[in-house]
Amino acid sequence: MENNQILIVEDELKLASLLADYLQNAQYQTHCIHEGLSVVDWVKAHQPSAIVLDIMLPGKDGMEICREIRAFSDVPILMLTARVEEIDRLLGLELGADDYICKPFSPREVVARVKAVLRRVKPNKYTENKLVINEDKFEVCYGENSLNLTAVEFQLLVPLYKEPGRIFSRDQLMNCMYADHRIVSDRTIDSHVKKLRKKLATISDEKDLIHSVYGVGYKLVLD
Repeated sequence: MENNQILIVEDELKLASLLADYLQNAQYQTHCIHEGLSVVDWVKAHQPSAIVLDIMLPGKDGMEICREIRAFSDVPILMLTARVEEIDRLLGLELGADDYICKPFSPREVVARVKAVLRRVKPNKYTENKLVINEDKFEVCYGENSLNLTAVEFQLLVPLYKEPGRIFSRDQLMNCMYADHRIVSDRTIDSHVKKLRKKLATISDEKDLIHSVYGVGYKLVLD
């Protein structure tokens, strides 16, 4: 059986225990750490499948832990935070966090997010009813349906497609969309996303493939 151990790094003992119970009920193994100093060494020794990581921790904060882990591992990291400031969220994503979960949250939501991120890191074999992009031919297909996109829309979709589930900030998408690194407003990015969503909906049975994450950016959801 493949490794399905989830590391929970949370200094609130009752919350850590509650998350562990829910994850165990979902057939995951769990291990809890309640401070920041020992996390990196434990990850190196045990190689968990995913990490649920609180930002505010005694000893070493979650941002620094995430940075250190990303130096040697691509293990999925889901960050727990009570901070709502956009700068904290964007900084975490730049450091390599795979997802954010804002407190207060439902333990069921955490389980669902863990399952989703673990599906994304498995080899993704696209079937006939999945989105497929051919960059060489500038083609976008969903099943047997094809889609015509503008150059900007295509460049917007490509990074989202390559890393489904990852949240991209508007600045990150802007850099992918414009080779000349021009500066455009957030409203312009949002407008392009809105148009792309509508076009994708016409070939994907009205599924909303691009999800917005309030205060952070956008991600592509293929499940």
